[in-house]
Amino acid sequence: MLELAVEAKDERESAGIESTLKNVSSRYEKQNIVELMSGELDKSACFLTVHSGAGGTEACDWSQMLYRMYLRWAEQRGFSVEEIDSLEAEGGIKSATCKIEGDYAYGYLKGESGVHRLVRISPFDSNARRHTSFASVYIFPVIDDTIEVEIKPEDLRVDTYRSGGAGGQHVNKTDSAVRFTHLPSGIVVACQSERSQIKNRATAMSILKARLYEHYRQEKEKENQKFSQEKKDISWGNQIRSYVFQPYTMVKDYRTKVEKGNIQAVMDGDIDPFIEEYLRFSWKNNAVMANGV
Repeated sequence: MLELAVEAKDERESAGIESTLKNVSSRYEKQNIVELMSGELDKSACFLTVHSGAGGTEACDWSQMLYRMYLRWAEQRGFSVEEIDSLEAEGGIKSATCKIEGDYAYGYLKGESGVHRLVRISPFDSNARRHTSFASVYIFPVIDDTIEVEIKPEDLRVDTYRSGGAGGQHVNKTDSAVRFTHLPSGIVVACQSERSQIKNRATAMSILKARLYEHYRQEKEKENQKFSQEKKDISWGNQIRSYVFQPYTMVKDYRTKVEKGNIQAVMDGDIDPFIEEYLRFSWKNNAVMANGV
């Protein structure tokens, strides 16, 4: 049709066809990305946790910036976000966990697990020197009742404590917050978002099951020497992505080599280019391993 329109020198028809093609191509690319998410739990909701790493106050501020970036991304997609736990610190947050619900939330975000590095002139440094800070991101799928994760009572230590923050007299005067420690794996989860200890226990257990599922999955993959994900220190040399504010602006993913110069857009939630390229990258790697190449 485009060839006929060009031959007839019908510019209006040519413009309409090109616009339609652009629209169809965009829809195709989005659907193609969905096709790459064929994992058992890719359609699930997920838990997202951000921890500050090396860098002190600067790292806590960076953790808060990173946490906000993911919240903005979820908001733009129309996903719902529920904050589960947050540990505030000077300059920002020491750690924070939230639940993100939406179609393929885990599938989209699973590649964001890892260490994220920030380079900028610190607003906390009176000498205006450049600082490097680190934060880690962990993504875990929400496990439904059809998938069993065995947790023995003797393997679990339960601690209760008072919720922090301004939440009313009831929140501050009762031990409603819950912390679970899974002794064999060393995994610790906490929840203080609800006034009811019963609800916090249920949420914490859901997070623990998700963490254990991911832990056991990684252990199995290591045994098979496929898709191994080593848990690394939250420090120099272990990052999956760098966010440079000075002396130039650039966000670079070290796995896929995707770069983006508009760092403010990225911090406002525009991370789809990184997410989508990682899904392609992961799919290609999996296909190579499956073929034994």
